[in-house]
Amino acid sequence: MEEKNIQYDCARGCTTERTPEGALQCEYKTGCCKLEVFNWLEGIQQDEVRDIFEVRFKNTRKGFYRNTTGQLLKTGDFVVVEAANGHDLGIITLDGAIVARQMMRHHLDPNTYECKKIYRKAKPLDMERWQEAIAREHHTMIRARQIAAELNLSMKIGDVEFQGDGSKAIFYYIADERVDFRQLIKVFAEEFRIRIEMKQIGARQEAALIGDIGVCGRTLCCSTHIVDFQSITTQSARCQDLSLNPQKLAGQCGKLKCCINYEAAVYQDAINRMPRVNNPLELVDGQAHLVKTDILKGMMWFSYDPHSMANLIPLTREKVIDLLKLNARGKKGASLTNQEAEQHQTEFISAVGDEKIDRFDENKKNKKNNANKPRPNKKRKPKKGGNGNAKAPKNNE
Repeated sequence: MEEKNIQYDCARGCTTERTPEGALQCEYKTGCCKLEVFNWLEGIQQDEVRDIFEVRFKNTRKGFYRNTTGQLLKTGDFVVVEAANGHDLGIITLDGAIVARQMMRHHLDPNTYECKKIYRKAKPLDMERWQEAIAREHHTMIRARQIAAELNLSMKIGDVEFQGDGSKAIFYYIADERVDFRQLIKVFAEEFRIRIEMKQIGARQEAALIGDIGVCGRTLCCSTHIVDFQSITTQSARCQDLSLNPQKLAGQCGKLKCCINYEAAVYQDAINRMPRVNNPLELVDGQAHLVKTDILKGMMWFSYDPHSMANLIPLTREKVIDLLKLNARGKKGASLTNQEAEQHQTEFISAVGDEKIDRFDENKKNKKNNANKPRPNKKRKPKKGGNGNAKAPKNNE
């Protein structure tokens, strides 16, 4: 059986293969597409977006294009689309009613947004020219980084994307300060003989372009669904009682992780509903000191000894508020020792002995010992005689 020479282009979400006759075949694959969208409205049509399709290019670059020629297009088709100069080649990834939802997400009105045109389906000549342009991207990026270093520019070339017709290249760069790259563009134009477009991106956008696996074991959120990057502060980590270790809070981009904001609002709301205990609670049998708080469960643990974690007494949020109101009126609350009988069993389980390597050996030894023990003899049932009656046991004289 002959092995197929298939090459996977994860940056664009497609595979390329050469047939024995030399023809080029490209297929759309959704396995590793960045910012992939599941079409949960497949088969549902909507008149206002009937001729609008989402077309993806390299990495996270997408756009909405209109089919003005009335061609029969579907998801997975390679199409030639309108560009600022010349034409570009992309893959249709969404059609139907889901396109309206995506345009709403990007704050675009299908009735007023001027979509660029889809010229036609890609022909074999278009596909060949597209693959030739893709083959130049890596070498161009390496050479562009060398040129930027020779000109002593404080910038980093993150990625290079060629247009489908090979007449234009987009250089994605990162810079912390303003860069005067007028001389750089002249050198690029002389070196690569193409039109140059410089596009500045941030550290988070670079991580989305490259893609990676996070510490959670999943693909980076910026590569899967995040399109609007919000500011993230350490206050979001503090309200969730997270460790303020920069190495744990930072992601692959070197910035604070985007997932810190996911549950920050829930924790902040829970904190606002918890009472503030600045002083010990005044009780008839002494002072109760706050030791720890579970804001999500609404529980607060108090102890009569502020330096001991033993004999903690849990109180609900409402009970603490009542005790604070009593103390504000100059009264003392009832003793908490009577509530010890009502305490639930602690949820903390001791892990002593879990690190031992031979912790499972004892059970195996017991099984082996039980297997070697003689089994007790069971009483045999009397055998039946030839006439069907049981034989009487013999009496030993």
